[in-house]
Amino acid sequence: MNPIRPIAAPAVQAAEARQALKGYGFTACGKTRYGGRRGVQSPHKAYRINAGFSRGGTLSANFIRNPEFFRSLFSRTMMRLTWIAALAAEGMRVIESTLPQGLKPQLAFHGLVARLKPRPFKAVESAPPTRMSAACVAGLLAVCLCIPSLAVAQQTRADAEKDPLLRAMLEELDRSKSELQLKGFEKPFFIQYRIEDVDNYETKAEFGASEGLQHSHDRVARITVRVGDYKSDSSSGRGDGALQLAALDDDPVAVRSALWSATDQAYKAALSAYAQKQAALKQVQTPPQADDFSKETAVVSLAEPLQLKLDEAAWMERVAKASGLYRTDAQVKAGQHDVEYSSAEFHARVTTTWLVTSEGTIVRKSAAEYQEVFGVGTQAADGMRLDRSYASTGNSLKDLDAPEAFEKHAVGLIASLTDLRKAPVVEEEYHGPVLLSSDAGADTLRVLVASGVTATRPKLGTEARTNGPFASSYHARVLPEFLDGLDDPGLKTFAGKGLVGAYEVDDEGVPAQAVKLVTEGKLENYLISREPVKDFPQSNGHGRGGIGGAARPAIGVLQMTAKDGLTDDELNRKLVDLAKDRGLKSVYFVQTLGGELTPRLLYRVSLDGSPAGKRELVRGATLDDLDQRALRSSVEAAGKDLFVANYFGDVPETVLAPALLLNDVTIRRANEKNEKLPFYPPPE
Repeated sequence: MNPIRPIAAPAVQAAEARQALKGYGFTACGKTRYGGRRGVQSPHKAYRINAGFSRGGTLSANFIRNPEFFRSLFSRTMMRLTWIAALAAEGMRVIESTLPQGLKPQLAFHGLVARLKPRPFKAVESAPPTRMSAACVAGLLAVCLCIPSLAVAQQTRADAEKDPLLRAMLEELDRSKSELQLKGFEKPFFIQYRIEDVDNYETKAEFGASEGLQHSHDRVARITVRVGDYKSDSSSGRGDGALQLAALDDDPVAVRSALWSATDQAYKAALSAYAQKQAALKQVQTPPQADDFSKETAVVSLAEPLQLKLDEAAWMERVAKASGLYRTDAQVKAGQHDVEYSSAEFHARVTTTWLVTSEGTIVRKSAAEYQEVFGVGTQAADGMRLDRSYASTGNSLKDLDAPEAFEKHAVGLIASLTDLRKAPVVEEEYHGPVLLSSDAGADTLRVLVASGVTATRPKLGTEARTNGPFASSYHARVLPEFLDGLDDPGLKTFAGKGLVGAYEVDDEGVPAQAVKLVTEGKLENYLISREPVKDFPQSNGHGRGGIGGAARPAIGVLQMTAKDGLTDDELNRKLVDLAKDRGLKSVYFVQTLGGELTPRLLYRVSLDGSPAGKRELVRGATLDDLDQRALRSSVEAAGKDLFVANYFGDVPETVLAPALLLNDVTIRRANEKNEKLPFYPPPE
């Protein structure tokens, strides 16, 4: 049985749930008595929900003939209220893992048992047809799903062995467990095999012409062997184990041979590392503050593999067209001679992971990423390099911009180069309020917060809890009191957009958990892998590895929210008010950021008497002291609307962030080397 821990959601009492159901078109049936039964029946033509409550704490519910009903229901309801979304997201995970293919699971929770099984519907003609609302879903999910801890029926090893690759991995793992030991040396206490199948497609174009495509398909096996025990083992901070390319055709002998060879290498390396580590421990006075490896409940989770299906020729043509817009679009082609590069690319990747461990965990999971990127650049008259870029990213093709929308963004970027070339350079150093858009806020929070909330093992001999900027900030304030932070890999969509950072099981075979990181500005949790740190002995399902890489703590879907957040207009007015209070003639607004948190689009906001001031585009500036201290002490207000920032990569991440108004940031001239302009014009 795999413990699936629901994300945070408000507790709703059974009586309130029944009342909510009745209030939105459900009818009560049956008699009410102490220790007896009470039911609620839906007038929906295909579904019946009976909920019974007994003195012994038993809840039995018969519902759902077709689980697609709940999928469509949740898609309509998920974003109406934040707490409804939390319930619905968890409900989707439970329902999808239990009801397809005619499964009849038993859900066991603290003092409550629910048996879900198909049952024909008895129509209630007297009640009008009803579309269940958000509040109704809340009542239903509260009855069925809002429990502190939930266990669902799991697939078995027999199910896993129907997959030829998993069968070969398990057979070789069994052999390694029984036979792998060098005479006179430690026997491994833990072995993990992880194979990643990467189907990768990429096409690039520049100046309106395709540079071709690359479609690769590879399998990489990572083998981890640990000797010693859970308290003290052979692991180090470098990432232990061995890598091996694996066969693509599931040939059992080829797969097992690759695993055997890499296991032998990993075991020998582990023995050497264990001896060195034990010697190093004797040289330090302070013992380790936590065990080296956490004990976790074994799980079996078998998701269906995804397939990469593309019209490759169409994407080549689409990318080539986008890269040539600077000379074909009527709005911008007049300035084509100033463009020094114009490029576009499309990248699609489907990664399927198979993972087995000597503890009994068996996982098959699959994830997709898609990204279309456009970049354009020029130089100003003084030689300053000016670059703009835009990316559309998602976990399905439908999450990407439509061709018309993407081209509109690209044309906007090309047009902005003309404005940037004419824009004045920031000359004087500035200290004062700065407003970051939600786009810029997402990049800022990813760089400054995500790196601090991941807990990694400190050096031997120290009393530190972890490493990084928040190493000593546990229970301390790291953000203003009105900001909260949650990392929830189970959140698959937001505002109708797929989130690439979502996942169900991490790369160490631990189910993903929603983690409340920051509450009222205080750091209350870290993201933990199976390498514990002080005060955090267990993984919370955030051990993530790149392709072939060792699993390390990483964010999945980081969501930062503000209590009483402001609209964009309110933030702009507050920015101007801060300038007036300090006697400043102008302040700054950052619309987009580039690498190293360098402004790409920066506006000087002058106080011209209007509530929001007058914006003037400027260039050539850096944000000098935008750091963790600034987030803790300088954030004056935040927006209420969240920007969805998907980050494509080996470890895909998502940040949901508001706009941020900081009361004291330094802006100064970049003072970068300006290159010579081209000596002659580009070809016609």
